[in-house]
Amino acid sequence: MDLTQLWVFGYGSLMWNPGFAHAERQVAELPGFRRSFCMRSVEHRGTPEAPGLVLALEEHAGTSCRGVAFRPEASAAEQTLAYLRERELVTSAYLETAQEVHLDDGRRVTALTYVMDPHHVQYAGGLPLAEQAEIIARSTGGRGPNADYLFATVDALKELDIADVELEELGRRVAAHPKINGRRAAATR
Repeated sequence: MDLTQLWVFGYGSLMWNPGFAHAERQVAELPGFRRSFCMRSVEHRGTPEAPGLVLALEEHAGTSCRGVAFRPEASAAEQTLAYLRERELVTSAYLETAQEVHLDDGRRVTALTYVMDPHHVQYAGGLPLAEQAEIIARSTGGRGPNADYLFATVDALKELDIADVELEELGRRVAAHPKINGRRAAATR
């Protein structure tokens, strides 16, 4: 990986909390993958005893995922990569890959992209939306309530004018959950 040309693709919390300085930020599309709550979170948004759910990318032919591509300053590329590995590879459920993403300004770049390992024990693909909502509404981990993660992602997508019907519906269900009790009106808009 050529760190002087490092780009990073964010589709979940990296969109609203990248955690690193960047020289450029572009809305981008990653073909062949979809964003879904398919990873059990045992650290950040849940615990080993009561896992939450976080977003991951699943390879899925004929689909694409819109998110944000960041280009860190070249002088900070090694530091950024070290930070991302510490943040994203904490349980080895993500695979660190290089994927071609299409920037909204017409460029195509290769971006560091963390995708779900479907063979990892934390993989939770195919859960019904009702079950996802129940898990997200009741889970809390080291970085706070799982619902806050969902709501922040829904808000970021709205700010970027990226439609994600499934996440919007999931946000409405979690906001209406008795544990949340309407605490988050923005997710229902």
